[in-house]
Amino acid sequence: MIITMASISLDGFFEGPGHDISWHHMSEEMHDYINADLASMSTLLDGRRTHELMLEAWPHAEEQPDFTQKMREFAPIWRNVRKIIYSRTRTFTEWNSETRTEVDADEIRSLPGDSMVGGANLLETFFAQDLVDEIRLYVNPIAIGAGTPFFKRPNALALRGTRAFGNGVVLLTYGRP
Repeated sequence: MIITMASISLDGFFEGPGHDISWHHMSEEMHDYINADLASMSTLLDGRRTHELMLEAWPHAEEQPDFTQKMREFAPIWRNVRKIIYSRTRTFTEWNSETRTEVDADEIRSLPGDSMVGGANLLETFFAQDLVDEIRLYVNPIAIGAGTPFFKRPNALALRGTRAFGNGVVLLTYGRP
């Protein structure tokens, strides 16, 4: 199954102008939940920019004095999982990563287990090729008014589940109708 998850604002943006995500609410409770969720993935499917952001934090997270224990617990999950990075400009070979220049729908459909796709442009490609089976939206209790919308075209969805976190974020899980 191909899954995507994203923190979004009440008005549907997953990042504000200038790629701002400072408004994302995170808590220890959410970190526990997300760590367990991502630990179950067989593959992470990321765009170049998302992977570069991950490279800034997770390879050496244990050495970061301002990282919480939950953040440090995520680091080996990220380091150890297989990663396929989609980029036309860079080749990644570190931290269990492979590079592809194009999305091959047959390859994606043949991946074992559950895989998580991330990155705005990459996600749009996956939506266009009807490759996303489940969407997990962490809706933050804030409207930001502008930014990068999560959905760039209509998508019919069926609600599969909800979960409220103590910090006001609500997880909405959707699948195909």
